[in-house]
Amino acid sequence: MLDEALQLGDEERWEEMADLLASALEIDPDEPYVLCWLGVAERELGNDGAAYEYFRRCVAQEPLDPQLLAVAGSGLAAFDDPEAEHALRAAVLTGPEMAITHLQYGAYLARSGLFDEALEQLRMAVSLAPDDPIAYGELGIALALKGDLKGASDAMESALERADDDSWTRLLLGLLFAERGMMEEAAEAMLRAANERADDAEAQVLAALACSAVGWEEAAHNLVARAEYAAQGGDAQLITEAEERIEQGADRAREMLLDTLGPSVLHERLMQPL
Repeated sequence: MLDEALQLGDEERWEEMADLLASALEIDPDEPYVLCWLGVAERELGNDGAAYEYFRRCVAQEPLDPQLLAVAGSGLAAFDDPEAEHALRAAVLTGPEMAITHLQYGAYLARSGLFDEALEQLRMAVSLAPDDPIAYGELGIALALKGDLKGASDAMESALERADDDSWTRLLLGLLFAERGMMEEAAEAMLRAANERADDAEAQVLAALACSAVGWEEAAHNLVARAEYAAQGGDAQLITEAEERIEQGADRAREMLLDTLGPSVLHERLMQPL
């Protein structure tokens, strides 16, 4: 049943995966593998409360499998559970040869502000899995949170070389370029990311401001229109302000991107759990 459930997960059939694992849990309510992957399925379905409960129950069984500890520990970390650190550290100690253990622990440490320890773990993850774009992306996030914007940009470009369709990392890279004063590169990266993230109103606004800042007015206005289409409730005021700035000219658009919206969005998205 577990093998079948994992196959469903590979196909992103999360509801079917959750249903199958729930049936398995009736057979053995304390099976840590079932609990962990049921947590993953529920998280993908947006059922955060249920996901947290399954991850918590998994870790409570004190599993020895380092991959299981890494996945469940990262699940707990998303909910700021103090048990996350114990599980993730145990994952590294029991599976030092596995990239996933260093990746998940490093990601946790970076978001906890322990940058030197995080970078040690993430560089080990990169060395163990040199073709894994996620390892490079998380290394970039840790470097950005530490303030090394050049190093962060380089790591994220390495991630995109391995996963060209990663629009999330591309948007972060665009924001980093903007912070570094590389506005044309920022506009190019954010425009492509916005094109790939049609439902992300915030991405459309960021790209619109970047395009306006470099004089790409038609693209800026098109992006604002798309943002209005994708907007949900609280985005309306942001879109209105961005549209006003774009109408006032490139300097005003650049000011909003660099002084207010860009830094806040960058930090917020960097802090989102792996």
